[in-house]
Amino acid sequence: MKEYSRYEADNQLLAGLRSGDREAYRTLVDRYHQKIIRTCKGFVHSDADAEDIAQDVFVEVFRSVGQFRGDSEISTWIYRIAVNRSINFLRSKSRMRVLSFLAGDSRTGEDRVPEKAAGRESCPDEELHRTDRTNALNKAVDSLPANQRTAFILSKYEEMSYREISEVMKVSIGSVESLIFRAKQNLQKKLQVFYRKNMR
Repeated sequence: MKEYSRYEADNQLLAGLRSGDREAYRTLVDRYHQKIIRTCKGFVHSDADAEDIAQDVFVEVFRSVGQFRGDSEISTWIYRIAVNRSINFLRSKSRMRVLSFLAGDSRTGEDRVPEKAAGRESCPDEELHRTDRTNALNKAVDSLPANQRTAFILSKYEEMSYREISEVMKVSIGSVESLIFRAKQNLQKKLQVFYRKNMR
């Protein structure tokens, strides 16, 4: 049973959104919510932050759908908003860390360390190694140049084709291929260093 069958096609969905139909908005959220959260989490590595960003994405979609010219698929437009929102979130977070440091406020860092330590003491060795590997991968992805990181996340987390990624990022397919190739090379180098240090 499909509750929103009349909005199966994206062009029908877009028309419903533009007319202010709340049912169309619910359909949009149902269709893309988990995908957008997964994409955002690729950038921020936090379920809670990814959920918050995703909510902002859908609010922006609803508010600005009248300005959407339809020169790309609606899914491409939504992913583009998600990427931009995620990057802006990280920039804002970095600015807050700098401001806290300049103000002499180190409580954020102090609060996190005991929590991590307590968590590690209560976990089996296998879980520890898995967490360490995940953290190492996240740090390696975070350190990639912005375009490489975006292309890699859309490919890895959303399994988008090069064509789809090129539309989201507004670059050529050849550029996407190059970005993902260089991203994988950079990640391999960074992770090799991690494994040499920690997995002996």
